[in-house]
Amino acid sequence: MDTTLFRDLERLRQTGNFSQAAALGNLSQPALSRRIKSLEAWVGALLVDRSRQPVQLTEAGTRILEAGLQALTRIEHERSQIRAAMALPDKYVVTFATQHSIGWRFYPAWLQSLETAYGPVLSRLRADDLPNCLRDLKRGDVDYVIAYAGPGASDAPDVEGIVIGHDRLIPVCKPDGDGAPLFRFDAADVQMPFLRFGAAAPIGALLEPMLAKHGLTSRLHTVYENSMAGALRIRARAGDGVAWLPSSLVSPDIEAGHLMCTGAQDWQVPLEIRLLRNPERTNRMTRSIWSFLAPRDAAPLVTTD
Repeated sequence: MDTTLFRDLERLRQTGNFSQAAALGNLSQPALSRRIKSLEAWVGALLVDRSRQPVQLTEAGTRILEAGLQALTRIEHERSQIRAAMALPDKYVVTFATQHSIGWRFYPAWLQSLETAYGPVLSRLRADDLPNCLRDLKRGDVDYVIAYAGPGASDAPDVEGIVIGHDRLIPVCKPDGDGAPLFRFDAADVQMPFLRFGAAAPIGALLEPMLAKHGLTSRLHTVYENSMAGALRIRARAGDGVAWLPSSLVSPDIEAGHLMCTGAQDWQVPLEIRLLRNPERTNRMTRSIWSFLAPRDAAPLVTTD
C-alpha cells in the first residue's frame, strides 16, 4: 500500500480539479488519475464523484481520506521520534502507560522532576483505562504503568511497584451564587446527584469503603458514570452533581472558583501513585530508571497531597 496516495486524494479534495491536484503533486494528470483509480481498487469503492465539476469526494472517499491522514500523521510522528532517538546517546524510547487523570497533570510534573534528578529520558505516553494499561504491560507493549492505588496496596501478580507520588480523592461540586457548595450534605434525607467512576476505572473501588463507612452510599443517586476523571470533572463544573476526584486534577479548578470541596474533611480518600513494571520484560534503560527510583520509594520526587 502506497500511503502517499492519500496525499493525492487530499489534494484532489482541496482543488476539486485533477489538473490542479496533479500540478500540486508534481504529477501529470494521467498519472494522478491512475493513482486515484489504484486507491479506489484497493478500497473497493468509488472515492471520487467525477460526474460534477468541481469533482467531489464520495462518502467513502471522505471516510478513507480521514483514516488515511490519521495513519500518516501517526507514521510521521513515529518517524520523527525514531530520528530523534537516533541522535541521542541512548536511543531507547521508554513507554509509559497511565490512567487519563494521572496523565493530565501529575505525569508531566513527575517526568520533569525525573529528568531533573536522573537525566534526560526519551519517552512517550499512552493514556488509557487501567485494565488496558496492565494488559499492555504484561504483553511488553509498554515499559511502565503509572496507576492509583490505596495506601499499602498489593500489586497485581507478576507486577512490581514502587510509590512515586501521593494524591487524594476529594468530594467536589460547583459553587452556587453565594460561594457555597451547590450540593451540600446538611439534610440527611436528601439524595445527592452522584457523578461516579465507571467499572473500567478501578479507582472507583477505592472510594467504596469510605462511602460505606460514613453511610454515604444510600445518600448518593448516580446521574452520570464515566471511567475518565476528566469527563466527571467537566460534569461537576457544569453543576450536574458531586464527584470524588483526584486533588491533583481539580486543584486548579478550586483555585479558580470553578469547583469547591463539599462534605466532611474525613470523606477524602488517600491515594498512592505507583510505578509498575513487568520484571520479565526489562532492558538496560528501564532497569537503570527503576534502580534510580526504587530507593526513593519512601520519598517520591513529586507529591500532590
